[in-house]
Amino acid sequence: MSKTPPLVWGLLALSVLGVSSAGAILKDLDLIPPLMRASWRLQITVLMLMPLAIWQYKQMNTPSRKKLTEKRTVLIVSGSGIALATHFGAWTTSLDHTSLAHSLLFVTSHPIIIVIGTAILIRKPHPFETTGAVVGLIGASITLLDAKNSGDVTLFGNFLALMGAITVIGYIVAGRILREWMPVFVYAVPVTLIAAILLIPASILMGESTAALGWVESELLFDFIKLAFLAGIVGHTGLNACLRWLKPLTVSFAVTLEPIIGAFIGWLYYDEAVPQKWTWLGGLILIFGIMLVIKGGAEHGMDTADQ
Repeated sequence: MSKTPPLVWGLLALSVLGVSSAGAILKDLDLIPPLMRASWRLQITVLMLMPLAIWQYKQMNTPSRKKLTEKRTVLIVSGSGIALATHFGAWTTSLDHTSLAHSLLFVTSHPIIIVIGTAILIRKPHPFETTGAVVGLIGASITLLDAKNSGDVTLFGNFLALMGAITVIGYIVAGRILREWMPVFVYAVPVTLIAAILLIPASILMGESTAALGWVESELLFDFIKLAFLAGIVGHTGLNACLRWLKPLTVSFAVTLEPIIGAFIGWLYYDEAVPQKWTWLGGLILIFGIMLVIKGGAEHGMDTADQ
């Protein structure tokens, strides 16, 4: 790989900060019910990504454009949208029921879940993956000790965040299949749009009374634009850009810092409580376990932390 331009490291740091800010901002917007909060965030993200998707679509050749309307593609995109809606619905709801640090730790644990599923269904895991999964599970268990000592930490909230981690795997798997030939924004826009739409009836069924397009007139509009821009454009788009110069392993390792950075952002700007001792200890062990899993996945030629 050619020498990495110095500015790329700055872009990586900025991108991780952008991704890490999402949890703190979403948690602070708790005046809006969680499912509609997630839908608003995704609706605005679609609008921001649309010009990039149109630009990429124009660069596609005719055979690739035809594949967009094939039944297989439509089914995979639809399934990915359902997975993304469930992910954001569960995770955003978890932010109302547990601490920011715990929500971020559990929702970013999907590499460990992927390893467990892979070991059961597909192949023998790499020793690093096995060790990392065990270490990560021990770390997660340690963090739960704070559920006894803090009213901010609940098992229910942690469970919802874990469900967010499990369901995002569907989005990751679909992305791996389609992004072999489909540009990233051409993939992201319809999937995100489907997720945003699905969250609206889900919100209504849960008794949330906020308008589906209420963000247009909401006094919190700027906050939702900030959320979509920092997490979606600066964060995920920046990380994808970094992959042009950096190894996926490097980017994946950087993203594992999201719970720590996100908790710090929440404390610094949004008056979030400082995580307690068991969260710090267990969280660091969990993050180390995830790093081992990612390293093992790289040895196997797989990226278990695909964004």
